[in-house]
Amino acid sequence: MEKTLVLIKPDGVERGLIGSIISFYERKSLKIVALKMVQADRKIAEEHYSEHLGRSYFEELIQYITEGRLCALVVGGEDAVAVVRNVNGNKDPKVADMGSIRGMYADDKTRNLVHASDSIEHAEREISLWFPELMNK
Repeated sequence: MEKTLVLIKPDGVERGLIGSIISFYERKSLKIVALKMVQADRKIAEEHYSEHLGRSYFEELIQYITEGRLCALVVGGEDAVAVVRNVNGNKDPKVADMGSIRGMYADDKTRNLVHASDSIEHAEREISLWFPELMNK
């Protein structure tokens, strides 16, 4: 079973969309393998977004992901990485498919409710960062 990381970002948690967002994945026959509520600190945020270090928007990403609690999930199933990214929709909600999470609920390119790993390799790295307890199982 392929696994990927999903973060329901602080704006999604604050707006009470956790259940609605999770239902998108479940309707695509994906399984919730692990789930937890966390308050990201700067250290984990910087590790998570390390590939964006040095870019003009890096600090905005760090501020956003650490501003409140988020819901971290490991989602599994056939082609989980691709399916989750499709369900999430384009990061620009103006062009996101209306049937996607971002198409229905997001209104900003940065504050776009959800994160999903973009490859199997990144999923493994991100799952080990957010769910280290799963790595030896």
